[in-house]
Amino acid sequence: MIASITVITDNLDYLLWGRMAQGEPGGVLLTLLMALGAGILALPGGVLLACLAWRWPGIVRKVLFFWAEVIRGIPLIFVIFWLWYLLPMITGADLPGAATVTLALAWFTSASVMHSTLAGLQALPAGQSEAAKTQGFGDWQAIWLILLPQVMRNVLPSLVGIFIGLLKDTSLAFIVNVPELTTVAGQVNNRVQIYPTAIFIFTGVVYYLLCYGLGVLAKRWQRRYALAT
Repeated sequence: MIASITVITDNLDYLLWGRMAQGEPGGVLLTLLMALGAGILALPGGVLLACLAWRWPGIVRKVLFFWAEVIRGIPLIFVIFWLWYLLPMITGADLPGAATVTLALAWFTSASVMHSTLAGLQALPAGQSEAAKTQGFGDWQAIWLILLPQVMRNVLPSLVGIFIGLLKDTSLAFIVNVPELTTVAGQVNNRVQIYPTAIFIFTGVVYYLLCYGLGVLAKRWQRRYALAT
């Protein structure tokens, strides 16, 4: 038991930060950076797509729905592979592996954000947008200033679930050898070749704590917002 804990403590810096001292973040730090980067891209992107689908319910919504269904119907690991091989062909340069995975996660997650936000917009009473127009608001002003603030509060639990899934999906970066938490845990296991149970239990606990912490922060924010209103 003590020896298995020693395996974790001896490699804790590498599991948490990777080779940060050499300017190469990894482990938990890289997992958080990729999740944060993908979230920053996916949230406004998905919200914008939802607004477009809500504003133009005809061909625009059908095209966006088709795109979202295609993306959500494909395993994320294939999206990562596609971008891993296609982006260098398109850009003519090799992108860092972490950047490629972050873009894949953002692209994949934005489809779920779009559906969740659009459902929130459709759930609002139709009279709200009409009342905003009678007050002189344009269509986009009504969306950004009147409707979206209500929608984001209502769909927050759904978005939290989406971003918890995003955080866990960063583990798929191991397939292209990006040194996030799962990858470095595997590297430690391959190097020491003992106590794999301890290493991967530690890894699972870290993922749980990260996801649990995200849920707690979201609940506190929602409670504070409810008190403010």
